[in-house]
Amino acid sequence: MKPQIICLMLSSIDGRLGSGRSGEGAAAEIKARGAAFEAAHDELAGDGWIIGRVTGAEMSKAKPHPPATFDTPLPPHNFAKRDADGYAVIVDPAGKLHFDKADIGGEHVVVLLASGVSDSHLAELAADGVSYVVSNGPEIDLGAALEVLAEELGVRKLLLEGGGGVNGAFLKAGLVDEVVVLIWPSINGITGERAIFEAGEDGLANRLELILASCEAKGGVVRLRYAVKTRER
Repeated sequence: MKPQIICLMLSSIDGRLGSGRSGEGAAAEIKARGAAFEAAHDELAGDGWIIGRVTGAEMSKAKPHPPATFDTPLPPHNFAKRDADGYAVIVDPAGKLHFDKADIGGEHVVVLLASGVSDSHLAELAADGVSYVVSNGPEIDLGAALEVLAEELGVRKLLLEGGGGVNGAFLKAGLVDEVVVLIWPSINGITGERAIFEAGEDGLANRLELILASCEAKGGVVRLRYAVKTRER
């Protein structure tokens, strides 16, 4: 059985990831936005969180450093740590991310990969103490990967906190149980700015039904919580 997936995001009123603000006061707003998000993150109390490659690249700047020698074949999944207090799950289909330590903010890194990733990259992750799960096909089977995390690590709840692309992929796959959005009192308005949900030309409008579970306001920030029902297609 897959873990419960709650998508937690903070956005401007127009659904953008960035505030669009610069200059005087921007740093203070970024700090306040971060504090509001972290408070909601802590309240939801997941066993870990999920992000995509783009967000992951902002958190790890390491360069490729595969070991000179390693044994093959390597297993389709490898868990360097099974008793972590929390897990940082990163969706990285092509294996473009590299790490200089096995945790992000104290939470153990688990990378979800597609089948085309090289053995040398898997060996690099293993040597760095980073856990990984490799899907059978050229694209990541997100549902199967989540089941592995539940079975192998005992993960029961994960907070999906990615960019719009990874959020859209999980929603399109019917894997998200709830959406929690913090609406920050600002309007971004910048054309082309990243949105909190992105799912290509087909979008998501005909795939989902959202059922309002709660709505509350605190300090000018509105928190919306929805149950997600995937429509039959």
